[in-house]
Amino acid sequence: MPDYDYIIVGAGSAGSVLANRLSADGVTRVCLLEAGKPDNSMLIDIPFGILGLLTSKTYNWYFNTAPQANLNNRRLYWPRGKTLGGSSSINAMIYMRGVPADYDEWEALGAPGWGWESLLPVFKQLENNERGADEFHGSGGALNVADLRQPNPLSELFIQAAVEAGLPINNDFNGASQEGVGPYQVTQKNGRRYSAARAFLDAAKTRANLTILTEAHVTKILLEDKRATGVEVKTSEGIQRLMARREIILAGGAINSPQLLLLSGIGPQAVLAKHNIQPLHELPGVGQNLQDHLDATVIVKDKTNRSIGIGPGSAFTLFKAFLQYRKSGSGLFASNAAEAGGFAKLTPESQRPEIQFHFVPTILRNHGRTLTPGYGMTLHCCQLRPKSRGYIGLKSNDPFAAPLIQPNYLSHDDDLAELLAGYKLGRRIMNTALMKSVAGGVEIEPGAGVASDAQLIEHIRNNAETIYHPVGTCKMGHDDMAVVDDRLRVHGIANLRVADASIMPRVIGGNTNAPTIVIGEKAARMILADCNEAAV
Repeated sequence: MPDYDYIIVGAGSAGSVLANRLSADGVTRVCLLEAGKPDNSMLIDIPFGILGLLTSKTYNWYFNTAPQANLNNRRLYWPRGKTLGGSSSINAMIYMRGVPADYDEWEALGAPGWGWESLLPVFKQLENNERGADEFHGSGGALNVADLRQPNPLSELFIQAAVEAGLPINNDFNGASQEGVGPYQVTQKNGRRYSAARAFLDAAKTRANLTILTEAHVTKILLEDKRATGVEVKTSEGIQRLMARREIILAGGAINSPQLLLLSGIGPQAVLAKHNIQPLHELPGVGQNLQDHLDATVIVKDKTNRSIGIGPGSAFTLFKAFLQYRKSGSGLFASNAAEAGGFAKLTPESQRPEIQFHFVPTILRNHGRTLTPGYGMTLHCCQLRPKSRGYIGLKSNDPFAAPLIQPNYLSHDDDLAELLAGYKLGRRIMNTALMKSVAGGVEIEPGAGVASDAQLIEHIRNNAETIYHPVGTCKMGHDDMAVVDDRLRVHGIANLRVADASIMPRVIGGNTNAPTIVIGEKAARMILADCNEAAV
């Protein structure tokens, strides 16, 4: 008899939801497999611990891309969550949906049931917004959404500076309109991170019918006659085979899910042959269609020392902040770092914002891995709808080796033009009279000597980084390059689905965590509906 009814590979933003929903009846046997460690760490629980999580390999896959030809052959660092909750346990906790047209575009590309009208009720049902329910928000859902408890005063200064630069105020980017600047809402509760693991696994992990295995690295999907039957997984007890009676669901994310399909003999035949993997099912789209948001930063000085910095007395400031956090769950340690931001259209004719801003009241370089003494402010400027497409491939057939990550950043000329325009707008915001009153007119990056478009482009090529939103590598649809159908079933393989950010046909205009949680919820509903239909 098979070990389980369902096996879920990956306990991240979507996998946590799936484990909760599929085991809710108390009878259906579900196994959730996570390659990383349990999430019992203060760095995860305390929002400001994000700075430690981005620089550590303990809860982080710590990936790096292939050299990027259009970024002066740099390899870019790609952190991804490797623990219960996945990237929702190491991210900046921003709750963002994108705009209705993002999802209507998915539907138009061959995904019926994935338009805004279908998904907005799901977003609302999952949400417990501390501001209360309204036309756009829900209350009583499992995912807690809150305002930041005590933002840095420089975050409000950024908002006012952006208004001075011509952008409108927007206090709810998930409301009637996305355009404008304002504070971000976050997935926190009582000043603590509220990851997908907190929201969905905590309520489910005591169920006798749910097995959660951490440090369990899946190496292969087991197939019999184009049907998924189980997985091979390495645990502390060695290599095991776990079997599933109903389905295997991949929820490893835009990097790990296509890698596992390839390692299992599902994908483009040329890739499989190159790495001596027996081809079991030709599916050319596996790993293709990779999209990500590329980001460039403007950094200015803070002469008021109200920013988070390294200088005389900063250790004492941090100590006082930690005591405040322990007492009331507020202050610096409750900060998600990217407290404020916004969305901008580049032309009056733009239908959707092309640029997103994340404001951080500190000097932030190299994902926090390079510490810079002094006080300053950083504005991240990212292009939301890149036309460049990359892919996830293999470096070898070793399941424990990192995959080949080739985003092909800026390979489409339109992307560079949009990013440059957005960067210039961000620079204008950070050099308004209001901002100069705090910065003293000192621009650290790109610096006063960088003035022409050619110089700015070279600066972008030397410094741009990911803002952590890779998607699309097992895309949903019915064309020749689609990997899953609109019910997330892998084309041509029975009892196998993918449910994570990899199924997005196109990246949404914003942070991708909330949409990924919704993908997990919608997948669970479809799996349960299919099971009930089969039982009739």
